[in-house]
Amino acid sequence: MLRSLGQRPVTGIDEDPRVTELRSAVSRLRRELAAHPAEFPDRGIAEDELAALAAMAVSGIPEIPRLRRSLLLIAGSIGSVSALARGLAEVRTAVELFGEPPRR
Repeated sequence: MLRSLGQRPVTGIDEDPRVTELRSAVSRLRRELAAHPAEFPDRGIAEDELAALAAMAVSGIPEIPRLRRSLLLIAGSIGSVSALARGLAEVRTAVELFGEPPRR
């Protein structure tokens, strides 16, 4: 509701809205993955990378190359699980808010 008005929730601190969005998307996907009953070979990789993304979001502005690496690992790990596709898309959208990594 607040996002549609371009406002951020009041948290008592001035936080980058991209970080807030990343934290929310990662949290949702972590909950969806935890609730998903099927085991699949790379589930542990997805869980580890989601934990890494969550830690980056807590610490402030994350490193863009590391964000993108984690996203690729997560997508490769759970990309074939259609029940998690929406949550994965939300994480991807949140990562894309940070822009492109610097060119070398």
